[in-house]
Amino acid sequence: MLARVWSASIVGIDAIKVGVEVDISGGLPGIVVLGLPDSAVQESKERVKATLKNAGFAFPMRKIVINLTPADLRKEGPCFDLPISVGILAASEQVNAELLENYLFLGEVSLDGSLRAVAGVLAIAAAAQKMGITSMVVPADNAQEAALVQGLAVYAFKNLSDVADFLNNPGRYKPVQLDSTEERLHTAYLQSVDLQDVKGQAHARRALEIAAAGGHNLVFVGPPGSGKTMLARRLPGILPVLSFSEALEVTRIHSVAGLLKNRGSLVCDRPFRSPHHSASGPSLVGGGSFPRPGEISLAHLGVLFLDELTEFKRDVLEFLRQPLEDGFVTISRTRQSVMFPAQFTLVASTNPCPCGYYGDTIQQCTCSPRQREQYWAKLSGPLMDRIDLQVAVNRLKPEEIIQKPTGESSTVVRERVQKARDRACERFQSQPNLRCNAQMQSRHLQKWCKLDDAGKNLLEGAIKKLGLSARASDRILKVARTIADLAGDDNLQVHHLAEAIQYRTIDRMQ
Repeated sequence: MLARVWSASIVGIDAIKVGVEVDISGGLPGIVVLGLPDSAVQESKERVKATLKNAGFAFPMRKIVINLTPADLRKEGPCFDLPISVGILAASEQVNAELLENYLFLGEVSLDGSLRAVAGVLAIAAAAQKMGITSMVVPADNAQEAALVQGLAVYAFKNLSDVADFLNNPGRYKPVQLDSTEERLHTAYLQSVDLQDVKGQAHARRALEIAAAGGHNLVFVGPPGSGKTMLARRLPGILPVLSFSEALEVTRIHSVAGLLKNRGSLVCDRPFRSPHHSASGPSLVGGGSFPRPGEISLAHLGVLFLDELTEFKRDVLEFLRQPLEDGFVTISRTRQSVMFPAQFTLVASTNPCPCGYYGDTIQQCTCSPRQREQYWAKLSGPLMDRIDLQVAVNRLKPEEIIQKPTGESSTVVRERVQKARDRACERFQSQPNLRCNAQMQSRHLQKWCKLDDAGKNLLEGAIKKLGLSARASDRILKVARTIADLAGDDNLQVHHLAEAIQYRTIDRMQ
């Protein structure tokens, strides 16, 4: 007999419907899998055979042909174990095949018949709803993740025997109900680090607040021990709380990357990714024979922190230029091309020279001008153009080190950031693709960042003195717009622009 079971395959962060057709006919016993299966799918033949026997089912000792459609789409991963098992049971008339047309099956099977979680369930669930699928059958560990998609009935089971009983007696089972604690977002971050712990560094704290309010890229430059990393790690705590739709976006990416296998819950906090400086280009932007999200996509709507920026290879840093500008990255391979979202805030830290003490008032620098030039040559002009806020961080004075922290907490700063973001959102009502000031284009600057004569003269003088490019001057206007939002002003003033300009003073540090 012939049976067909629906499943799905991940392409980028989207999913494509896959039909698992199982035909059992006369001939020498054996299993053949067709439809461009990878090694994991090919191995499922033996895995499913042992699973069915150990779960107490009769395995048909006949010729079994399994066809995965569409035939020109590469199928990978163990998520086809469950649909293949159900297909064999339906074709051998051990389960009722009437429900198969409206259900989508996903899951890996163990040899004892239990079901194991798979990656990408949220992305597949979202796609299944668009495909017209009304119900899904998934492993129990993926239940809460799949149930995040509203309007889709999700049935979760711990073993294959329960799945078979469900197909034979569907009235006994009810779909998974999403826990209320999983459905609503946290109203506040439970951060282990707080901005209040930072001593001094008022200028750097101000830059951090501006970066959070406008989504601006930021780099801290200073000697060792000045607090650069400490400041950067506190940025997620002052960012606005994710909305439900934004949380779904982030969760979907983490699901495809396989980071939700044993969690199955909504990602409520802003992502914070901090790859080591030995990271390769593909690990940052994504890649592989079958492309998967990289660090910049895992940091979507959050923070990508590059500690010791100048220790990264120059060609690796150049990978970031296009995503920083466009907010997404396209990975092209011979067989397919996929696009991953990458709207992240870049925060970086670096020393001012190889020894780390150039410009320090306490310890003398031992580097030659040539060494400092080579050190900064790792950061190209186009990359620095895309970093809005470039902040020098000096070491604390002895009296500042021994005193108690006196700065504001992350909660207080986040309230101001949220108000500034709300002002921007109100301004962007007619532009649904804009989330923050850093994403504005030239046409938006002409509308919302108008300067008076004094402002134009100030900006023109800064461009001449600092040798700024057109892109850098646009980013000054974006930062000035954010400073005005934090101050509650509708129009850009000269002092807003002046403060924004001071954050461009280390474009080409020697």
